[in-house]
Amino acid sequence: MPNKNQSNTCDEIIFSSFFKSHVKALRNFLFYKFGNMGQAEDLAQEAFLKLWQNCSSVSIEKAKSYIYTIANNSCLNEIAHQKVVLRYEKNFTWLHKTNENPEYILEEKQFQFKLLKAIENLNEKQRIAFLMHRIDAKKYSEIALELDISVKAVEKRIHLALVSLRKEIDL
Repeated sequence: MPNKNQSNTCDEIIFSSFFKSHVKALRNFLFYKFGNMGQAEDLAQEAFLKLWQNCSSVSIEKAKSYIYTIANNSCLNEIAHQKVVLRYEKNFTWLHKTNENPEYILEEKQFQFKLLKAIENLNEKQRIAFLMHRIDAKKYSEIALELDISVKAVEKRIHLALVSLRKEIDL
């Protein structure tokens, strides 16, 4: 008779003991998968709630597997939902641009014009090194190899370009 009582998941004492011994590990499992402690705690609580709601059909021996399966499925559902939200945001970002303040749009265009003008005014060596680094995302060593100069020369050219751009844009 005690053996039957031990496998009864609906017994509050057994369920409470099972909860206390597994909640931290389940929460950490979800945290490592999700990267968000708040969501990990919520999903762990939901998994234990579903176990309690279905306690008559889940034996205590299979309860650990049950909560991890529930938690993992909930995690995958949440990630799929986030992907849908991101896809929606990506497809409808143009809606937000029409709501921008016209003054902000004008200032942004003026700044872009100023920046392009300032880049045009750089001497050729500085402009080439600067654009290779900022636009082409090349490392200083790659630029040095391509231009057949030292890395220090690349550093100096980019530094001087930045100083010149700051002076011209701040005016």
